[in-house]
Amino acid sequence: MNGVVRTLTTTCELLREHGHEVLVLSPDQFMSLPCPTYPEIRLAFGRPGAISAKLREFGPDAIHIATEGPLGLAARRYCQRAGVPFTTAYHTQFPDYVAKRTRLPASWFWRYIEWFHGASRRILVATESIREELRTHGLTRLHHWTRGVDMACFDPAAPVPPEYADLPRPIQLYVGRVAVEKNIEAFLDAGHPGSKVVVGDGPALESLRARYPETVFLGRKSGRELAGCYAGADVFVFPSRTDTFGLVMIESLACGTPVAAFPVAGPQDIVIDAVGALSEDLDRAIDAALYCDRNACAEYGAKFSWAAATNQFLAGLAAFDAEPATG
Repeated sequence: MNGVVRTLTTTCELLREHGHEVLVLSPDQFMSLPCPTYPEIRLAFGRPGAISAKLREFGPDAIHIATEGPLGLAARRYCQRAGVPFTTAYHTQFPDYVAKRTRLPASWFWRYIEWFHGASRRILVATESIREELRTHGLTRLHHWTRGVDMACFDPAAPVPPEYADLPRPIQLYVGRVAVEKNIEAFLDAGHPGSKVVVGDGPALESLRARYPETVFLGRKSGRELAGCYAGADVFVFPSRTDTFGLVMIESLACGTPVAAFPVAGPQDIVIDAVGALSEDLDRAIDAALYCDRNACAEYGAKFSWAAATNQFLAGLAAFDAEPATG
């Protein structure tokens, strides 16, 4: 479970609530193998023609390809052979992620991204910073698709976890995948006094637990338990430099907790002065964010609506009935 999965799951739920029939072709339906260097992610491989057969049987009015992996490649191949228009989404900084894991230049992997998305009718992106980056790579058929917060779950009244009771303040929180590309060490190495809490799991969890014994690792949380982790913290720290949005930031804000982050794509598109602070010095960002008004954070976070985000998604699909988008 991560921000991308939550986005796709919520979008599908809302589409079905509004009467749309949705077929999801996902890795759990096919044979899969562990991804090299990241075994918790499995790469799915359908038998030849399996994706095409499922799509022909379903007869969709629109096809959206969510990821650039093997299933996405198979769907892309079907669409091009059948002359069916499709949309894609740029959810993660794929070239940077793979570069970190392979220690190869990110520019090598950008060639694949340019090729994969170049045939898409529209590429759905969450922020203006990512739009600008994709434009520099010649990808100009872009459509805005933001993210939302489940306000029935994430709010300042969520019950604080008992593990917070005796922790020295301020409590500084990270939520997300515990993996190398999230740059969590930058947070754990920060020198601001108080306590550090990590919520989430992933391949780097045991290594970080051993290296940072003073940090409180709570494992994976969801629902109101996760909301309470946000609501009880004094500041949410988002150390990633490779995320395209950062859904956890708006969840934290909806719970009234300000955000400290680096001034990179994602945070600089979301965090305004009233609800957080950005700095290349993470200690400085943490200190500044602690002065933010928590009511202002909650009001700002509540503006991110899943209903609005789903309407944006649908608007991108509606382009199938028009001429190809040019910008």
